[in-house]
Amino acid sequence: MDTKYTKKIALLLSLITAGSAVCACAPSEPVIDAPEGYTLVWHDEFDGDALNEENWTMDYRRPGWVNNELQAYAASEENIFIENGDLVIQPLMTINDRGHEVYTSGRLTSQRHQSFQYGRIEARIRVPQGQGYLPAFWMMPEDESYGGWPRSGEIDIMEVLGSDTDTLYGTIHYGDPHRQNQGIYDLPEGDFATEYHVYAVDWEPGLISWYIDDELYYQTDYWYSASSAQSNPYPAPFNRPFYIILNVAVGGNWPGDPDENTPFDERAQMRVDYVRVFQRAEYDENVTMPEPVLEMREADESGNFILNPLFEGEDYGDDTAWRFLLNAGGDGNAETSDGAAVVSTVNAGSEDYSLQLVQAGLPLEEGAHYNLSFTAYSDEDRQMNVTVSAPDYDYARYFNDVTLDLTNEPQQFAFEFDMESSSDDNGRLEFNIGGTSSSSAVYITDVRLEKAD
Repeated sequence: MDTKYTKKIALLLSLITAGSAVCACAPSEPVIDAPEGYTLVWHDEFDGDALNEENWTMDYRRPGWVNNELQAYAASEENIFIENGDLVIQPLMTINDRGHEVYTSGRLTSQRHQSFQYGRIEARIRVPQGQGYLPAFWMMPEDESYGGWPRSGEIDIMEVLGSDTDTLYGTIHYGDPHRQNQGIYDLPEGDFATEYHVYAVDWEPGLISWYIDDELYYQTDYWYSASSAQSNPYPAPFNRPFYIILNVAVGGNWPGDPDENTPFDERAQMRVDYVRVFQRAEYDENVTMPEPVLEMREADESGNFILNPLFEGEDYGDDTAWRFLLNAGGDGNAETSDGAAVVSTVNAGSEDYSLQLVQAGLPLEEGAHYNLSFTAYSDEDRQMNVTVSAPDYDYARYFNDVTLDLTNEPQQFAFEFDMESSSDDNGRLEFNIGGTSSSSAVYITDVRLEKAD
């Protein structure tokens, strides 16, 4: 054989052998265990050097696009990048030449790349910490088969306020008019902003379930697309392909605006270790819409529908009776003293609902007449708002907001209202204590809601 060909063959064999050695040492695909009965159908582990554009698009949106949010979503590698095996969404703030604060952030969508109809959709995430941040892992319909939002649906797998990073919200939006079903989970220890957690939704025909670290915390099986008349058969609108969104909003109606303590460094980052989708081999769409069942609980022996009207031993962090909520820059706390709830304000926030003392689960019967009464006062003269709302129906009002003038002398307040809407077993009494110039403590006691004869 010709010597030059012998050398070429030897060189080719050595390259093949070297290539085999390289391949043997290269990192392999991670071993991902699927839940029993499921198969992994898609995933992104963010292990490369750059974003996989076959999976994701970086959105551009102007400030104020929705919910009065402050950020522009920028298709920028400063706001969205891969680092140490994580997808990172980084909110930023700069000062423009007029001296104004300018906010940018990232919004990543799999629309027209990866969409799914049913399955377990999960991600391992560490959320940002800071007033004004609202990170989200959620899904929207690939096409609006049933009309514009919310008629074609929305599935929120994870939302955590940057100012309250031990509380998780999982929600669906649907209907016309807008309705939502929401589960809330309070982390017993730790913090969503300093630890990674796995957020998941298991979406089946006729049932959607929310999990945190494989723990089920909420399920719902009741929804509709356009109206209770069901012009689009159940399980519409949640019977079409949905795509995945990851983003961090800055400011807006719910979280409120950033303040002087809001960080824009690593603490502001939303870090995503992976996103994975698992599906069963088949799904049975032959499901029937459940009949809505209202749990219209009875009043106590005195005729009062309010649970724990004197706040005895109340835990304001659960949903057993009363709950204390912070929104839109509010900061403060609630405790019980001498048979009264005492709400102290550290920061009144930008809205009256920045500090809220609420009780949900109130049964309100269509056509009934109700009497609402309570005693309230404050350390110094200030104002407080009271209302009865519908959290499942976009917080519509059953009893319209009333502003009260409080003094340091206890006053008994009494109101009447008619329930003019359809019966609801989840009415919510709200004492809204934020959005004022006063930080004076508010005292509330002897709360009663009674149905008149």
